Amino acid sequence: MPAPIDARLPQALRGLAHPLRVRILAQLREQGASTATRLADRLDESSAATSYHLRRLAAYGFVEDEPGRGAGRERWWRAATRATAEAPADAEHHLRAIAAADFQRVQDFLSVAGGLPPEWYSGVAVSNVALRMTPAQATELLSRLGALLTGYPADDPDQPALPGSERVIFQWQAFPLPAPPRDDRPRGDLRIER
Repeated sequence: MPAPIDARLPQALRGLAHPLRVRILAQLREQGASTATRLADRLDESSAATSYHLRRLAAYGFVEDEPGRGAGRERWWRAATRATAEAPADAEHHLRAIAAADFQRVQDFLSVAGGLPPEWYSGVAVSNVALRMTPAQATELLSRLGALLTGYPADDPDQPALPGSERVIFQWQAFPLPAPPRDDRPRGDLRIER
């Protein structure tokens, strides 16, 4: 079973800079072990592409062989960890790929939201709220959210699901907004609000 969280060095994060690698790793973390061919079918990609990117993810330590599975040339892969933590300054390309994948996830949901059973209506939110916080307050908020989420069953493909449960994704972002341009500052000069 993969370890819960692994903090990666900035150079290793280059292994996650490609959007397809982020999607592959998300599939392995959410759906469990798979082969390049199965991943290709799920992601509407070629098996050559998924096979190549799985090998690149393995080179950086993000995926590993699933022991005891596969026959012949069939190779099963699993995520080496449940999550990857990094500082935003070290991982711009990786974070951009995650943001794009999260955006696509919301778009996919909205395309089928009309068929959502009524009992789910109050359990769905696509919204945002602007707050005014210090860095310490933002850190505290994220810590409290993390603690709250640990009280709910994780979506672990290796564990049986609770009866009546569905896979639910909880997405959030927290970041300081760039200050709007002022008349006394050139338009291209974006600074973080203080």
